[in-house]
Amino acid sequence: MTMASGSLVQKDWYGILGANPTDSLTELKQKYQKLAILYHPDKQSADVPAEELKARVQRFIEIDQAWKILGNEETKKDYDLQQRESELTKTWPVDAQVHLKDMSWDNDEECHTFLCRCGGRYTLSKNEAEEVSLVCCDTCSLIIEIIKYS
Repeated sequence: MTMASGSLVQKDWYGILGANPTDSLTELKQKYQKLAILYHPDKQSADVPAEELKARVQRFIEIDQAWKILGNEETKKDYDLQQRESELTKTWPVDAQVHLKDMSWDNDEECHTFLCRCGGRYTLSKNEAEEVSLVCCDTCSLIIEIIKYS
C-alpha cells in the first residue's frame, strides 16, 4: 500500500486504534484485536438499530484500515514520516520551495545540498530525496520544501 497520494495522512490512525506512535507492534496488534472483536459485523447483536449497526461497521472498516497501515513496518514508517512533515508545516513555516534539480550533488558525501541564507546547509541523502519533502537547515531553524518534479 503506497501513501504517495497523501490522503491517508489526513486520518489519525493511532487515534482510531487508541494507540500512541511509541507503542510497539505487539501493543498495536493487541489494541487492534480488541477493537476488531468489539466492532466486527458478525459480533453485533440482532437488536442493534440499523443506524448504529451501520456506524459500527464503518468504525470496523476504519480500525481495519488503521491496522493495515500501522501493522506493516514500511507503511507505518511512511505514515509516521508524513505525520511528522505535516506537524512541521503547521508549527514551522516553510522558508522556500526548492526544486531537487536545483540542489547541488556532493559526490563525496553522496547527498544533495543547498545553502541556507544563514550560511548553513540543507542536506538530503539520495534515499531521503525519495521520501522527504521538508528539510531543516543544519544551523538555523529554517525549513525548505523540496519539489521533486516540475
